[in-house]
Order: sequence, then structure tokens, then C-alpha cells
Amino acid sequence: MIKATEYTLVEKPCLDTLVNLGYTYLPPAQNKTARDSQNQVILKDIFIQSIQKINNIPQEAANATYQDILAITDNEEFTNLLRGNYSRNIPGVATKKTIRLIDFLEPKNNTYTVTNQFYIKSQHFRIPDIVIFINGIPLVVIEAKKPFIAKDKTGEAFDQIKQYERDIPRLFYSNIFNIITNGENFLYGATGATSKYWAEWKDPYPKQDSDFQTSYQKALWCLLEPTRLLDILAHFIVFEKREQKVIKKICRYQQYRAVNRIVDRVINSQHRKGLIWHTQGSGKSLTMVFATLKLKTHRTFTSPILENPNILVLTDRIDLDDQISKTFQACGLPNPTRIDSGETLNTAIHTNNFGLTLLSTIFKFDGSKQPIPHSQNWIILVDECHRTQEKDLGAYLRATLPNACFIGFTGTPIKTTDKDTYKNFSPPNEGYLDRYSIDDAVADGATVPIRYTSRKTEWQVEAKKLDILFDQWFANEPESVKNRIKTRGVSVAELVKHSQRIELLAYDIWAHFRTHCIPENFKAQIVAIDREAVILYKRALNQIITKYLKKQGFDTETAATWADAMSVPIYSSNQEDNKPSEDPYLEKLRQDLQHYALDKNAEVTAINRFTGDDAEYETKVLSKAAPPVYFLIVCNKLLTGFDAPKESVMYLDNPLKEHNLLQAIARTNRVCGNHKEFGLIVDYIGITQQLTEALASYREADVKNAMLNLDIEKAALKTAHAEVIKIVNQIPRNTYNLRQEYDTLIQQLKTVDSWYEFHRKAKTFIKAYDSLSPDPEILKYTADLKWIAGFLPLGTLHFEKKTSTLPRDVSAKIRQMLEEHLSVTGISTLCQLRHITDPEFWQDFNLAETQDIQTAAVRKSAELKKIIQQKTEENPLQYSSFSDRILEILNRFETGQLAAAETLKQYEQIIRELLAEEQAHQSSGLNKNAYGILKILENFIPANKTDFAANLEAAAQTIDALYSSNDFAPPGWHLKDQQRKELRQQVRALVFQLGLENWKDIPNKVDEYALKHYL
Repeated sequence: MIKATEYTLVEKPCLDTLVNLGYTYLPPAQNKTARDSQNQVILKDIFIQSIQKINNIPQEAANATYQDILAITDNEEFTNLLRGNYSRNIPGVATKKTIRLIDFLEPKNNTYTVTNQFYIKSQHFRIPDIVIFINGIPLVVIEAKKPFIAKDKTGEAFDQIKQYERDIPRLFYSNIFNIITNGENFLYGATGATSKYWAEWKDPYPKQDSDFQTSYQKALWCLLEPTRLLDILAHFIVFEKREQKVIKKICRYQQYRAVNRIVDRVINSQHRKGLIWHTQGSGKSLTMVFATLKLKTHRTFTSPILENPNILVLTDRIDLDDQISKTFQACGLPNPTRIDSGETLNTAIHTNNFGLTLLSTIFKFDGSKQPIPHSQNWIILVDECHRTQEKDLGAYLRATLPNACFIGFTGTPIKTTDKDTYKNFSPPNEGYLDRYSIDDAVADGATVPIRYTSRKTEWQVEAKKLDILFDQWFANEPESVKNRIKTRGVSVAELVKHSQRIELLAYDIWAHFRTHCIPENFKAQIVAIDREAVILYKRALNQIITKYLKKQGFDTETAATWADAMSVPIYSSNQEDNKPSEDPYLEKLRQDLQHYALDKNAEVTAINRFTGDDAEYETKVLSKAAPPVYFLIVCNKLLTGFDAPKESVMYLDNPLKEHNLLQAIARTNRVCGNHKEFGLIVDYIGITQQLTEALASYREADVKNAMLNLDIEKAALKTAHAEVIKIVNQIPRNTYNLRQEYDTLIQQLKTVDSWYEFHRKAKTFIKAYDSLSPDPEILKYTADLKWIAGFLPLGTLHFEKKTSTLPRDVSAKIRQMLEEHLSVTGISTLCQLRHITDPEFWQDFNLAETQDIQTAAVRKSAELKKIIQQKTEENPLQYSSFSDRILEILNRFETGQLAAAETLKQYEQIIRELLAEEQAHQSSGLNKNAYGILKILENFIPANKTDFAANLEAAAQTIDALYSSNDFAPPGWHLKDQQRKELRQQVRALVFQLGLENWKDIPNKVDEYALKHYL
């Protein structure tokens, strides 16, 4: 029977599938010889042969190209070279020749290679599981883990990739992306991406799921089928510049699908239009960038329609124009030009230029009727296209560009009654060219779901009772106030701005925010009904927060200053604001409107402080030298085109409708770390009571989960609790003997598979509890949470023989509570692994109680596995026998063949032998490094030969002196291939004379040892 290992269960099926996709398999032994040395990553001979074939250049030029790319250490620069932006002088050619490292137009001209166990040595040695090459250049790294430990090993595989990027950076200079897999789940992420940006590729467009027999065949085809991999490299990677850093971005499956549908529509269809709905927060702007990149460069195909097209990107709002322009420019698209006036736009489109990329608002077409020549050469990408049909703007646009191709984008679904948008952007009966819905984005983790809760107060506004409410609420107000309102007419807006109502709601907002947002460093928006209400909320919050800070020990002046900085009102100024008024209320309101008004630069600064993008200010906040910006108070600004992952809550006091409501609430749906479970809408205006009516004009399937009641989270917690409690409900708990309770659970679980199932359900319960905290609903589950979470470290130690930490996605407040519980109960101490040099390490061998002996044997198994792993990495030939013995004892202990007491006895014997081995060099007269080399040489003694001792010791000392000498191994020797080669030759000449078996292998073994001990 074949043993189930990561190789047989994950690595081998991946390799077989990749070979079927057209890759040539290169075994580990050959991938070593295919490189100049083990600290190089390019398969030299394959590279040189491939580029000679593609470019028809002599070997001399190919060798020079190889040396050129070895010097490239920047991923963006390497990507540009891979895309064809590389040239050099060729003997006999007068000018520089463009040399293609990859042939995008003729994929069959490339050489596709896959290898496994790719040993690389730099400062550290690392062995990635699988590496994908095109023309000898490493482009993708795959890390594989066993499938039956999927949930927990995915995190470990991700950590492994991060370690590779840190320890062997040379492998990632040319890297496109990386994959982690357990054979069932595949996650991919761009070079350097944090875990937040890793994702599945779910849709095999243009194929169907049914075209694949297994999930790994589908995933590998989607990401690594050669022509698709070339397409991703050519058109679906950008580098976004942000202040001091560059962020590499790679497409998601819906972006890849939408862009290729757009390109196909442009070049192959009689229909010169299409409608794209990609829900807000899912990367719609980046989809437009990828579409522009492929339409402009089309490196993988040729088309007369795309010889030199003009692309015009249109929005209908200045803030969206700002956002998209920044995205296009930051992502390095060729020559994007932002249009600053109608005159500039008119000049640009009428000068008969080709190859333009223009960014503009649609208002600059207002009144334009003159059609331009060659309008068929224009491709128009229209953002939030449902709004561009208003006020004849769409008609003016089409009059100017009658034969252009129009692709409409929207972040919200289109209403069924919106006939104009469908008519102008969709062929008959098509609807959407591509659709990525609210549910799709949540299921993929591209966004978080949105929940709502209504805060019932005595100040609830009902539109049908305006006059009655007015008489009740304003009964005690001065006649001047009542007359002013009556003059303007009693409306919802007037009622919601009642001073006592605003004060009450502001107090409720601050109380809710302190418990729900501050512990996790989240932020919030307050959406008021108009500019006056914005100022009223600002005043009320200033007073409430000032009082709170004074109670925390702030002096009056500092409290007021910090309170004022914690909320920022953002609104559009009005020319009436600076006019004096005889009405004291209106005069004070206008003064405040002027006082809090922000110019464009100040507004950008405030927003960056709110989002956390102002790094300098964020440092001050973390050091408590400056107050954080907790709230943005708005009425109509920043409800669209605004990306703030830290915004977790929206306090809604504005009766928004239809797409305005959908756009506004989506401000909370951005992913932020692993512990933002959902965005929360706190409804003070009653909009959620009429939610069905508000969304009635949309297709039900498009909006059914746009915003769901918070009660869903409560139901999820109840279900998760029931699932995990079902496993433990037969165990007597609260017996005041926690250890015995936990040991009973260990006996009940029995197998590692049962443990993983319990662990999965426990994490689901903890996460559900965490997502609802601090809602009072969680209190009835707290005792069970502590008991279950307390068992996890012990279960991890027993079943996995390693230490455990709380799940990464547990919030700070829940983590603190559980860590305190683990400390108080002694579980954290019980499960702590100690090093062999720690005096407490030896206490496990002097225990009397049966329970403690059992736990001690488990703990020693984990400790020894960790210790021997470290020792084996230092010198495999010296310590491999210890590793084999430990694994044998562990296997007998776990299968019940060896009692805990006997296990500890045998472990103690091994540990003492291990310590003796570490000190053996002293009695031998050799230093530690020379002794390690001696142990390597002893592994090559022929059978039945015993007269080698003196010769081997002398040889070990000579080799030690060789690697210790500045003459033969000067500083940095390990980075110089020629230096290492000369050292190996010296060792080869020495051991050749000793008469050892397989002596040709010794120089490489010594080289590996030296890289760990002589740096």
C-alpha cells in the first residue's frame, strides 16, 4: 500500500496534471544540473536554447542576455522585460535588437517546464514543492499540503511562501504569482501579497465546471494552462504606486472573464456595446484598467480593429474621475491623459489622433453634437453608466461618437425599469455582458456582507405623521423656531434635525462606536440628511466626546481639541454660507459651515487620516501623540467612489433610496483583515423598515442579499454553538477538574481526523461569537466559548504534536479574553514547549501522577520533533538516526504499543545520547564544525571497513581549515559560484584519496554543511 504523503496526495497529482497541460517534467536531480549552481534559479540551457529559437540570435547574444537578466532584482522591471521591453546589441547588427524572452503570439515556440523539490541555497536553503518555468525562467511557485488537514495547513503553506520570499528572494524576481494548495483548495496571490489578497479562481470561463473531473484539474487549467498563463502575464498584472511603496496586483477570475468578454465584443461582434455589473468593492476600477491594458497592448493576439485604438474613460462625478484617474496613473498605463475642460476634450477628439487614452467626466460633452471622423476607432468605457443617460448627456456623447464601441460599467444592479441603460449598453435580450453580483463578491471574500440593525428611539420619524410629530416634538420650542419651520414646510428633514433628537442619537452613536469599533481600530460614517444636520451632529459629538475624554483624565482644553479632531464633517460649500443673517440660529449655522468647510487638499488629508493612508499621521496616532479620525459626517459626499476598508459601521440618518442606498451602504463592505466579518448599517431613519419597497424596482436575484438583518448573525452563532456542543455534550463539565474534562474529550475524539473536524467547528463557533461581540446576545455562550477555546492548545499538542495559537482571525478583544482564560486555567503553561537547555524541560521525567505522565509524553513528543528537526537541518547525516528513532517511538506511543511512562523513559535516553553527540567533538579533539564534517565522511565508509578513523579525522580537520581560511573562503564566498566550485574541487581532490564509497557525492554534502556553519 502506498503511504499517504503530501507528495502522493497533492504534489504528484499536480505534476501529472501539469504534464497533461503541456509542461515537461524535470526531476529534482536534473533541476540541480540545469542551473549554474544551487543559488541560481534560471534553467540556463533551456533559457539559452529557447531565446535563440524565438529570436534567431547567436549563442553569444543569448549568453549575454542570460547574464543581463541575472542582474535584474526588481519584480516590476523583470515583468516589463518578460512583456517584451528588452533590447541589446547583437554582433553584426547596427542597432539594438528587441529580444523576446517569451513568445506571446506563438505559444508553441516557448518551452514549458515543471519541476519539484527545487533546492535553492542563499543565506538559507529552502526547497519549494513545485516551480513552473517558461523558457527556463521561474514564474510560479506552488506549495502543497496534505488534504485531510486542509483548514489548518492552508495557513502553514501561506507562511511557507512568505518564508521563501524572504529567504530565497532570487526565485521571486521573475515571479508572476504563487499558489498554495491542499489538493482540494487552491489559493493564488501576486508576488509579495499579504494573505488578505489571496483568492480562489472559481470560474473556468470559457469552459464549464463539468469539463473537469477534479477540482485540482480545474484550478490548474484556470491558472496554468500555458496560453492562459501567458494572457495573465501579458495583460492582467499591474504595479500600483502608493506613496513610498509599490503594490503588485493580479486579476481575479471575474476581472479576467469580463475583460476577455469585452475584448471579444470589440473585435468579433456586430454589437458595439456591452454592460458590466461588478458589485462595489470588488475591483471594478481595476477591471477597467485591465481592459484598457489588453485593448491597447493585446500582446497575445493581433487584430486590425485594435491596431491603434483611442480609449475614453468617462465618469459622471468629479470624485469618481479623481479616483479612476489616480488608479490609471498609479498602475502605469501608457500615457493616460486627464481632461481638465470641455475645450481640451474637444481638441483631443477632433485632431484625428490615434492611440489616445483619455480620462474625463461626461459633463464635458454637454451640448456637443458634431460627430468626429473615425469614431469607429474609439472605445468608450463609461463608469456608473446608468447615471450618464440623464439630462441628454448620453445623447450628446453618442452624437459626438456615433460609431464608437460603448462598454458600460456599474457597481450596482440596473433597475428593471431603467430601459435607457439597457438600450444604450446592451444588445437586445442580453442584459449584462458580465455579472459579478453582491452574493458572488461575498462568497469569494472580495467583500464582506452587509448587515443592518434598527435603533429604536422615541425620536423615530414616520412620514405619515409629520404634523402630529411636529406638534409633539416642538411644543416647547420658541415661536420663532416653530414659525421658521412652518414657513419652510414641515418635512422629514425638519423633524430629524430636532436638537434633542440629534443629541440623543449622537450619544447613542458614540456609545455604540466605543464598543463595536474602537477595540478593532475600525471607523464609521454618519450620513445626515443635509448640511445643517451635518453641523448639528458635529456639535453634538464634540460635546459628548469632550465629556468622555475628561472622565478619562484629559484636561478640558486637550479633551476639546481631541474631540474636535475625532470627527470630520465633509460637505460642499455654498455661496450663501458667508452671507450674514439676522436670525441668530441661521447666523451661527453659517459661521459653522464656513468654519468646518475644507478645501480640496484639506479634504484629501482628512480622508487619508480616516482611511489610515496617511502613514506619518498614523504613526502619531499609534504613539498617542495625535487623535485618530473616527468619524466622517456627510450628507451626499463620499457615498460613492470612496474606498475605506476600516469603515465598519454606517450610522444612517438620511432616507436614501434605490441605487443611492445601494451605493452608500457599500462603503462598509470592504475587506479589512481577517476579523471584519460584515459591514453594519445602523438605521435611525427607518429606511430598513421599507427595504423591500426601496429595492422593489430591481431584479430580486440582484439585490436579495444586499443588506440583511443582524439577526442572521445571531442565528449563525446559535447554529455554530449547537454543532460544536453536540460533540462535547456527553462530557461532564464544570466539575472543577478541567484537566480531567479535557482528557475525556481527547479519549472521545481518538483520531486525528476527528480532532480536525472538532477544530473546524470550534473555530466556526469562535468566529461567529467574535463577529457578534459585544452584542448582549453572546453572553449566554461565553462559558462554552472559554471551555472550548481552552481545549484547543491541548488538542493541538496531543494530536498534532505542536504548539497552538488562537485563530488568526480572532479579534483583539476576544483574543485577550481567551488568553487570560488560558493563563488562569494553566492550559497555556501546560502546552508550552521548552528547549532542551531549559531546566523545566527535565521535569517531565520526574512525574508521578498518571495524568501528568500522559501529558508529559505528548509534550516531549512535540518538543523532540522540533529539536530533531532543527538538528537534522544542521547536519542530516549526523542526526538522521536520532530522527528515525524518535519517529518510531512516537508511532508506537500513538498506536498504544508503548505506555506513557516507557515512552518518557526512551525519550530521556535519546535526549541524553543527543546531548552526548553534541559534546562528542570535545573528546575527539576536533572543533564542532570539524566534527560535523567527520560525521559526513563516516557515512561513506565502505561496509566491513574499520581502519578509517585517523585518516577521516585528518581529512575533516583539513576541510574545516579550508572553509575557515580567508584565502580559500573569504567573506561572501557563499554568494560566488566560482568560489564555491573551487572549494568543492579541493574537497574532491582530498576525499578521492581516502577510498570511500560514492566519494563523488561528498563535495556537495560538505558544501551544504558549510553553507549552514561557515557563514
